[in-house]
Amino acid sequence: MLLQVPQVLSADQVAHFRDRLANAGWADGRITAGYQSAMAKDNAQLPENDPVARELGVLVLEALARNSTFFSAALPQRIYPPLFNRYSGGQSFGFHVDNAIRYDRSEGGADPIRTDLSATLFLNAPEDYDGGELVIEDTYGVQKVKLAAGDMVLYPGTSLHKVTPVTRGERLASFFWIQSLVREDAQRRMMFELDVSIRRLTQDVPDHPALVQLTGVYHNLLRRWADT
Repeated sequence: MLLQVPQVLSADQVAHFRDRLANAGWADGRITAGYQSAMAKDNAQLPENDPVARELGVLVLEALARNSTFFSAALPQRIYPPLFNRYSGGQSFGFHVDNAIRYDRSEGGADPIRTDLSATLFLNAPEDYDGGELVIEDTYGVQKVKLAAGDMVLYPGTSLHKVTPVTRGERLASFFWIQSLVREDAQRRMMFELDVSIRRLTQDVPDHPALVQLTGVYHNLLRRWADT
């Protein structure tokens, strides 16, 4: 499932992120790439232990915690600490698949996180730069994604994807991965669609007798499929 999640960050928050990233300690983006990805990757990135990356990463996680659409679609069990990248001057990232396992060393350890879902949170307006589309290729076809500042896209971690060259301006984004309670993408999609339907019915017909049954189906499916 590919899903756009609007307004994860407000305009004021985006402005704050842009201000903090303007003079950050950018490094070669290949610092977090695997062997195959490093050959295709050409961008700048904040190191994982950079103070600005940690500060802004906490704000991203706080915003996600308030976003019901994200929670319903991702059913997050663990979220990799958000990272930040920048593309400019023709930089790009060729087709690749993200590593299946990432190791969260933010607390000094090396806990593994399964990358069921990938996320890109856009931090500047699409008219600020040329190129920079996130191209995602999977069983649902090829999608080109270039969203408004503060909006986010969620897509399966198994997807082949790339970032096209940025030929004018710069493209700023946060990116991270989610280990879901429900490993399989098709099952997560079913859970999300059922949850959306329940919420719509609750709003339109709050006393409908089917709501109790549908909510029971939702939780019984989650009980069957959850990997905890």
